[in-house]
Amino acid sequence: MMNDDLSSFFVILVEPKYAGNIGAVARVMANFNIKNLFLVNPCELNDESYIRAKHAYKILDDAELFPSFKEAVENIDYLVATSSIVHKKDKKHLRNPVYIGDFSKKIFEIKGKIGLVFGREDYGLYNSEIAECDIMVKIPTSESYPSLNLSHAVCLVLFHLFVEKDFLPDKRREIGKIEKDKLYEFFLELLGTIDYPVHRRENTFIMLKRILGRAMLSKWEYHTLMGVINACIDKINENKK
Repeated sequence: MMNDDLSSFFVILVEPKYAGNIGAVARVMANFNIKNLFLVNPCELNDESYIRAKHAYKILDDAELFPSFKEAVENIDYLVATSSIVHKKDKKHLRNPVYIGDFSKKIFEIKGKIGLVFGREDYGLYNSEIAECDIMVKIPTSESYPSLNLSHAVCLVLFHLFVEKDFLPDKRREIGKIEKDKLYEFFLELLGTIDYPVHRRENTFIMLKRILGRAMLSKWEYHTLMGVINACIDKINENKK
């Protein structure tokens, strides 16, 4: 079933350092009707958290805490990294972004749990964390000062989603985490089958994740692509005999 509301979205804060920011994030989540908050190794919640949250204290009370990023995203089907730092050259796929306006128009076609991942106030997300995500989203800001306050960044992303959900396309997208992981597995197998240079595989794999993240494959598209990759692997192995 296509995501036609906001209950499938999870705000994931990675190692937030300031209790007040967590409270402010909870408040804007309530403003835009999103209730799922995951906190990865956060600072301690205190009175300032609840003061800044105003009437959204229940979101803080219900927030789930995780000791690591890996554990937080274990059961999330589609991960969305956010960052103000992008790569200008297309060959660097890790931080090749989709802008928030384009993202919010397509994300409701995704099935399953969607994690909106926000990084540390002073550093953002590590490259390894961004690499785990299916797509990276950027909010357009001034080049002279691109970094937003954490709660402001969350607010802008949730605002776009809240507004866009009333203009859903009449489509269904069925691919989930299991299918996605299987496709990645087949692609890596294909790289090995063609003896693709080992030192280039990681960047090429990230490129594929970004392409598929932007494409948001339907189940029919997924099975077609899997069939093509599988046929290529079989043909190459046959010729090697």
